[in-house]
Amino acid sequence: MKGWFWNVDQLLFDWFLGHQNADAEHRGDLLELGAYMGKSAIFMGGYLREGEGFTVCDLFDSPAEDESNLQETRSSYASLTRQAFEANYLAFHEELPTVIQAPTSVIGDRVRAASCRFIHVDASHLYEHVYGDIEASRKVAAPGAVVVFDDYRSEHCPGVAAAVWGAVTSAELRVICVSGTKLYATWDDPAPLQKALRAWLEGREDLWHGIDQVAGAPLVRIGGQKAVAPPAPRPLRAPEVPVLAAIPAQPKAVARSKRVRRLAKDLLPPIVTRAIVAKRRR
Repeated sequence: MKGWFWNVDQLLFDWFLGHQNADAEHRGDLLELGAYMGKSAIFMGGYLREGEGFTVCDLFDSPAEDESNLQETRSSYASLTRQAFEANYLAFHEELPTVIQAPTSVIGDRVRAASCRFIHVDASHLYEHVYGDIEASRKVAAPGAVVVFDDYRSEHCPGVAAAVWGAVTSAELRVICVSGTKLYATWDDPAPLQKALRAWLEGREDLWHGIDQVAGAPLVRIGGQKAVAPPAPRPLRAPEVPVLAAIPAQPKAVARSKRVRRLAKDLLPPIVTRAIVAKRRR
């Protein structure tokens, strides 16, 4: 499945969510801002407990509200559709999360305050939007919530770095740890989580870690080049979607051509493409 969710971050998601799930008193909902094809959402959905909710917010194929965001969407996420995300998610889970197809700026009004225990922020890379996502995460975070920010140090999205580190130095966002691509933080005291995390890291031979002091507080820096990912979610079924729903209408003869198969590969998630090819071969 297309997406950017490296082994080290799969391990960290597994640890943080599993650590929360081990505490029956630590309850709350899950939230993801920016879903792409659903790779991390599918992973997060496996840790949802009875009575908890999971909300995913993304523009998907809706037009962005401002020109800068519209350009970003066209250049990086042109093939993203809500249909593709939902087909992927339902291949692994019986029910969809609550899907909000809108800019992430609506989250503060659509998700209950202080309700979310784990929040993954991977939406726009533009400073103004990331700043808004940070403020929204503060509003909806339950006590002790973990907030994860993607691309906090990538050279192609300095707006994320500026917004996230600005929150660390001036807005009381407290870093727990960082990997090469994601920053894990909380709006509360990070010390208990850092202590438990370091104990877990000591027992792993596939992860390197060290302690740095940043803005007067310690953070755990994690290297994951040799990280061994946790077991992948197992699909329940092949996605059920209209075979040509995301492909321009074509005569049958053309629909069987290599050109359209290449188009399907570009527009649809890989698991859907394989289902389409298998159906045609029958």
